[in-house]
Amino acid sequence: MMSETAFGSYSSEDVLFLLKDLTGINLEGHSAVREKQIQNGGHYSETLPIEGKPSKEYMDFFWDLLDSYKYESALLTGIVAEQIYKTKGKNAVLVSLARAGTPVGVLIKRYLLDKYGVNLPHYSISIIRGRGVDENAILHIQRTHPGMPIQFIDGWTGKGAISRELQKSCQEIHEKHGFMLDDNIAVLADPGHCSSLYGTQEDFLLPSACLNSTVSGLVSRTVLNKDFIGVDDFHGAKFYREFMDFDVSNDFIRVISGEFSRVFELAEKEADNRLSEEKQVDFSGLDIVKRISTEFDIENINLIKPGVGETTRVLLRRVPWKVLVKDFDSPYVKHILMLAKEKKVEVLHYPEMDYACCGLIKQLKG
Repeated sequence: MMSETAFGSYSSEDVLFLLKDLTGINLEGHSAVREKQIQNGGHYSETLPIEGKPSKEYMDFFWDLLDSYKYESALLTGIVAEQIYKTKGKNAVLVSLARAGTPVGVLIKRYLLDKYGVNLPHYSISIIRGRGVDENAILHIQRTHPGMPIQFIDGWTGKGAISRELQKSCQEIHEKHGFMLDDNIAVLADPGHCSSLYGTQEDFLLPSACLNSTVSGLVSRTVLNKDFIGVDDFHGAKFYREFMDFDVSNDFIRVISGEFSRVFELAEKEADNRLSEEKQVDFSGLDIVKRISTEFDIENINLIKPGVGETTRVLLRRVPWKVLVKDFDSPYVKHILMLAKEKKVEVLHYPEMDYACCGLIKQLKG
């Protein structure tokens, strides 16, 4: 049964998750076993990686990073929020893509409330590579807010798989239900050149990229497993209440939103500049991925994860093979080097790319 229920550690004033609660169902698997299942035809959305408590050293790094980049994170949030407000106005519905998009959606909602006194509805829904956006969630939002334009939100772009997935889903929804959706995802960082609504095209390290559920409202990755998700259900997820003692989701929001008043003027100016620019959405990041695929003899490009956010995910929840780093002195890769050392993953210097780093997943097929 689909309904809006209390879920996760964010306030319902900040976000409503349109997800079926699968808490209590055993969906987690060890990385190596899960990776082999995925590479042998299973789908990543049918199971979940095991999550645990980050080490003190790693959390110390997170707090240092958050303190160092709180102003820049707030500015990028403001630049994106201003563009949304200037193009969609007071009646937009913010729809973040769970789960990396959720903290960004909360920040954008808070920014617009702080600066303009506009309290836009904000939902977080699932999108899954190869299976599309949660159509039931979209229809629920359309019924709840008829005629109001939706703005999709994510944290960053990699090689553009999710952007392409959303484009495909929006076209299918138009053909089935007759209404058009704006498939351009608003992101803070667009190193893959997959969006025309971004804060920066630098491979910026958003501090929330360093953690899993403990910075995303204690919500798991989303699940689409027919054993638990019916045709009329929202996609599912788990609420990790057991991690409550080391949840930093609301601390992350508090620290960055505390910088908003300092960036209002510059964010609006930069947003105007972005809106006046001639932008080219050419998915050029994919060219780099194809080159890496050839050089490292990787048949499946889904095993190549470019960008600092995606490389972090590889190290936290996949089976990493190698990590490519553009500049070892970049502050954006400090935690990447820390995680790679901890997991004994080979790190190679690879300066010929626009991304700060790229994670390569170990090929385990067969």
